[in-house]
Amino acid sequence: MASSRAALVTGCSSGIGRATALRLHRSGLPVYATARDAGTLGELAANGIRTMRLDVTDEESMTAAVEQVNAEHGAVGILVNNAGSGVHGAVEDIPLSSARASFETNVFGPMRLTQLVLPRMREQRSGRIVNISSVLGRFSPPGGGLYQATKHALEAFSDSLRAEVAPFGVRVSLIEPATVRTRFFATAMGQFAGRPDSAYREFYETLANWAVDVHEGRTAAGRFAVSAEAVAAVIERAVASRRPRARFPVGTLAHGALGARRLLPDRLFDRFVAAQFPSP
Repeated sequence: MASSRAALVTGCSSGIGRATALRLHRSGLPVYATARDAGTLGELAANGIRTMRLDVTDEESMTAAVEQVNAEHGAVGILVNNAGSGVHGAVEDIPLSSARASFETNVFGPMRLTQLVLPRMREQRSGRIVNISSVLGRFSPPGGGLYQATKHALEAFSDSLRAEVAPFGVRVSLIEPATVRTRFFATAMGQFAGRPDSAYREFYETLANWAVDVHEGRTAAGRFAVSAEAVAAVIERAVASRRPRARFPVGTLAHGALGARRLLPDRLFDRFVAAQFPSP
């Protein structure tokens, strides 16, 4: 079968997903931009991008989206798993119901979409799967253990997947930004799972204030934050490269943090994290 280059992008209502849909569209690819609420995609539709509803926690909507692209292009040629959610709080405080819901969105959704697109990718002997992770998929500061656990899981299944599908011409890449100037960061870091009587309330207040400082550029993490468009440019590079890397860190902060994680023993890296992030 002829190779499809149709791109299916999740989480396009704002931020990285929206910027990616626009960038891939401008590069000449047929793009299907999706979101849980299709009503948020009007601007993308006005730019000539195909839009549709896709909820990564809903099997029926995922199946319908993939079948539509298959019907119109033969296969999903490029899958960008971007949709995600963030729940923050101390490990002791996070309800298991919140943990399960976060894994449904951040891990099981991308995994299921990958399962749905792979048969046609294998048939055409080509395809790209790009999973949006984070530098926090490789280390885990306090207060974000649940969110970071989902990114660690995404990285783990991507590593196995990359080896499993390589013989069929399918390439898998992880995108690893540090701080990104999007609504997601400000919203997620301002909401915590702790109870009003939590032993960690002071920590949450400190963490929320730190997040505001980062968002407004008053810290190094804020000054060196990258834009959603910069992340989208790296995603386009992963899609267009003949031999894409397994991992694409995005920005100075990402390269610096991952370099420290690689070079420092755990005890020294813990000190580095304590110096850079709030702790109880």
